[in-house]
Amino acid sequence: MAYWLMKSEPDTFSLEDLRSRPNSTEHWDGVRNYQARNMMRDQMKCGDKVFFYHSSCPVPGIAGIAKVVKEAYPDASAQNPESRYYDPKASADNPRWFMVDVKFERKFKRLLPLAELKAAPALGSMALLRKGNRLSIMAVSKDEWQQILAMV
Repeated sequence: MAYWLMKSEPDTFSLEDLRSRPNSTEHWDGVRNYQARNMMRDQMKCGDKVFFYHSSCPVPGIAGIAKVVKEAYPDASAQNPESRYYDPKASADNPRWFMVDVKFERKFKRLLPLAELKAAPALGSMALLRKGNRLSIMAVSKDEWQQILAMV
């Protein structure tokens, strides 16, 4: 099993939105960064755990946990001209963009704020905390996962 962190703006799609979906499951679409896409397409597997991170909000941080329940498949929004995620270069033969399905597992009793993550010496090498890292999906090591769970 691998561990991940996936970012979403809570006013667009929050952990509570995931929880409220049928079967508490939703596809993670709209990823338009090749590195993040490659992680989803090539590395994410069913059963992998995900920290659900609220970004671009007054207090960014980890809100809870989800898990991958369906491995990568073509992101249909890339081929929909009415979607904000439309990519005219995507096609059925060359989908270019992929998505996975994630399922809500649990909400933390409190949001674990970015400032608190930054203050934890054990998380000093975490990708999320590296200057300039703006990926919406990133790997989390087992040690980082356990450290974060101990903080909530």
